[in-house]
This record gives sequence, C-alpha cells and structure tokens, in this order.
Amino acid sequence: MNFSVLLSLYQKEHPSYLKQSLDSLFSQTLLPLEIILVKDGTLTPELDAVVSDYVQRYPILKVVALEKNQGLGKALNEGLKHCSYELVARMDTDDIAKPERFRKQMEIFEKHPEVDVCGAWIDDFEDDIENIKSTRKLPERDEEIRKYAQSRSPMNHPVVMFRKSAVLAAGGYQHFPLFEDYYLWVRMMLNGSRFYNIQESLLLFRSSPDMFRRRGGWRYALDECRFQRKLWKMGFITIAQFLRNVIIRFMVRIIPNSWRTFVYKKLLRR
Repeated sequence: MNFSVLLSLYQKEHPSYLKQSLDSLFSQTLLPLEIILVKDGTLTPELDAVVSDYVQRYPILKVVALEKNQGLGKALNEGLKHCSYELVARMDTDDIAKPERFRKQMEIFEKHPEVDVCGAWIDDFEDDIENIKSTRKLPERDEEIRKYAQSRSPMNHPVVMFRKSAVLAAGGYQHFPLFEDYYLWVRMMLNGSRFYNIQESLLLFRSSPDMFRRRGGWRYALDECRFQRKLWKMGFITIAQFLRNVIIRFMVRIIPNSWRTFVYKKLLRR
C-alpha cells in the first residue's frame, strides 16, 4: 500500500524546527510516495527558503499555498484534497518522526484492514531530543480508546495515520479551534470507524513552558466548556460525564501555569 503525508505550516514556525521535521520524514525506513505541505497563509522569507530548498531536493514534496491563514482544521482539509492515496499520515512541522514510524503503522493497516485510524505514543522533549520530559501513552484497542475518549482526546494527532475515506465520511476536519482533531475522532467513532494505538513512542513531540501557558486562561477554559457541551449534545458523553469533565478541565485551565505544567507532566503523562 502507498500513503501520503500531510503537514500544515504557518509563519510562526521556526525554520530550524521545520528542517528537523522534514529531515525525519526523508529518513524513514519506509518512505511515502508524496508529502503534501500546506502553507497556511504568508510565510517568513526564512521559512519560504527552507520550503523551496526541500522542494528542489525532494520531488515528492508538494506545496499547497493558501493566500490567507485559515487555521489548522481548514488548512488540513484543503491539504487532504491533494492527497493522492487512501492512507494519510499526519505530521506537525516542529516534531520529529522516529525512523520506523511509517513502517510500523503500515504493518497495522496490512494486518488489520478494519482499522481506520492508527496512532502511537509520543515522547515530549524540550530543547534537545535527548531531553525527554514525559511520554503520552494511550490505550491500544478500539473499545478502550472509545472509553478513554469520553474524558480525553484518545489519539496523539501529530503521529496518526488514517484512511482518507473514513475521515471524509465523518465530515473531515471542521473548524473548532484547539479541538479540531478531538472533534474529528469523536465524529468518526459515532460514524463507526475503528481505532488502534501502537504501544510504543513513534514521534518526538516538541514541548516548552509556553505550550502549557497557551493551554491556560479563561478563554481556553470557556472554549473547553463549549466543546464538552458539544460532545454531550452529540450523545457521546452523558450529563454526568459532561459535568465531571467541565469541572476538572476548567480548574486545570485557570490555575497558575507552574501548577498546570506539573499536572500535564506528572499526572497526565507517564
């Protein structure tokens, strides 16, 4: 089976991070036949230079340029239209894929044709790839994943590989800032898609204190409440689960950043 890789890039990305990310894709033991890079709006000259350099060096890298910044969900939807293959691997432009990532995910799809989304664990690192702070571990089987999804996002978005047809059948990525991926998984579950998580880390996820700061504040807390209400209205969670999720998540969003960092690193990671 062949597969595509889908990335979205915007102007705030660091050029050196982009290089590391792309290098990890071209160092895989199993290479894709195409990589679709969506430029989500105008980039900096430095980023454009990196993209141009890699396009010249690697013909499988194809660029889709959007005139204005659309946000992650809309950018990925546009990129998905240009993916030629049924299987599509997601990747973020500041993360690093481990060499065996694609090979191991493709093995799952070959052995389990019923699977629509295959994810894995990810290692959070800061500054240097040797500086691993934590690992986000997720349940393996579909039944466990569905139960987990009633309280937290059940897939590590930057490391998933999915069937394009299953994503489109559930409505594709939809605009729901901060929760585009979680919202997609829930709609796919309600649409009958099946999930699987490889029980090892296949990606290095770039983390920083600023990331935890961005996950806090009243605006984020209110957006989270709105999303949980959406899950309840869809019938994915009960009223009791809705209230529990809102109370716990609201508190995490409004506590001081140092406390929130501790919660993520020590309680929500392993």
